[in-house]
Amino acid sequence: MDIEKLLYLNNLYDLYGSLLTDKQQQYFKEYYFNNLSFGEISEKYQISRNAAFKQLKIIEEKLLDYEEKLKLYYKKEKINGIIKKIEDKNIKSELENLL
Repeated sequence: MDIEKLLYLNNLYDLYGSLLTDKQQQYFKEYYFNNLSFGEISEKYQISRNAAFKQLKIIEEKLLDYEEKLKLYYKKEKINGIIKKIEDKNIKSELENLL
């Protein structure tokens, strides 16, 4: 997986992770944060390697679907772009704190 996709999925997880089930959150963290392989996840949670792969694929699809519908990441990036153009440091700081 390329680094851009990895960063994008991590950003989506930050925004939408709480919408996933507890198990899905665990699998995501194990794979993307703790760098466990499908085999290691399958051993840890007593599921098949294929089930671990499928669950991570489902999680990825859910995160992408949430973003497609809600566009929170897109809006956050747009707002960050606008903030960078603001010269007043107080206003800039207040807006950055909101994000």
